[in-house]
Amino acid sequence: MIKLIIIAIFLVLYFTIGVVTSAILIIIGLFSKKTRDYIAYYIVKGMFKIILFIAGAKVIVKGRENIPKDEAVLYVGNHRSFFDIVVGYSIIPPRCGFVSKKELKKIFPLRVWMEFMKCLFLDRSSIEAAINMINCGVDRIKNGISMFIFPEGTRGKSDDDMHDFKEGSLKIAKKAKCKIVPIAFNNTSAIFEDQLPKIRKATVCIEFGKPIDIEELSKEDKKSLATYTENIVREMIAKNKDLIKNEL
Repeated sequence: MIKLIIIAIFLVLYFTIGVVTSAILIIIGLFSKKTRDYIAYYIVKGMFKIILFIAGAKVIVKGRENIPKDEAVLYVGNHRSFFDIVVGYSIIPPRCGFVSKKELKKIFPLRVWMEFMKCLFLDRSSIEAAINMINCGVDRIKNGISMFIFPEGTRGKSDDDMHDFKEGSLKIAKKAKCKIVPIAFNNTSAIFEDQLPKIRKATVCIEFGKPIDIEELSKEDKKSLATYTENIVREMIAKNKDLIKNEL
């Protein structure tokens, strides 16, 4: 509980100061939105690294060389924990926004910072809203901003309990004609979800798979792109289980 309390206090202080910082970033954005986005990214990245340090998490990173440095992509990963985003954002280069549920849009000042980070909000109750979100994601990728999505739609209960990837979630990549970078998270729930409400020291692994060029896939794999990507993620998760066990 002590770590949870410390992180909670840190977040309260961060968002309190963030109200002032966000105002400064808004002013900077009037002159250069790109500069504002980079500053916001490094502030958030620093915050996430501090949270991981407080939590005592050891992060093993694999496949860092598979992260494209000169093009925007769609990052696609399994979802196990709130810490997936914390771990992912502490590594992924700027600029990148993730697709989140619409409920987070109601939280101030979190919403402001998520908008700085180019995040998008998904309304699953409205087909029209979902289409608009996809089109916004396509525009951002075409403008050099990567996107990050969890195609399962909800968190799995264990590394073995990964839900099927939803085909519609990869329409951003299909319409933007960008590469997909599959990401596998292992053991992130051991930090928090496995023993709510406690936060415990844990070793986690994040692996970036080789970018998927949709145009190079067979007609069948293009048609079932979600399943194709899902199988790659499942293989990485299975492969990294022993790595986590050896670290425990």
